Amino acid sequence: MEKFVIKTDDEKMSSINRTIRIKPETFEKITELSKEMDVSFNKIANQCLEYALRNLDEGKDDDDGGVG
Repeated sequence: MEKFVIKTDDEKMSSINRTIRIKPETFEKITELSKEMDVSFNKIANQCLEYALRNLDEGKDDDDGGVG
């Protein structure tokens, strides 16, 4: 699997507003990375989501908790 690397370019993206709930520890980690790398919270969150979707194992889980 490819390594996750945060892109710091200034590329603009189209977007859709949507409210999501994030665990406090996840929010803190993304906020920390945002400050350290001078990249917006939204850009990092979107890159995380895109990476997860690209590397998603779409096989069914035995406990019915999986995607599919």
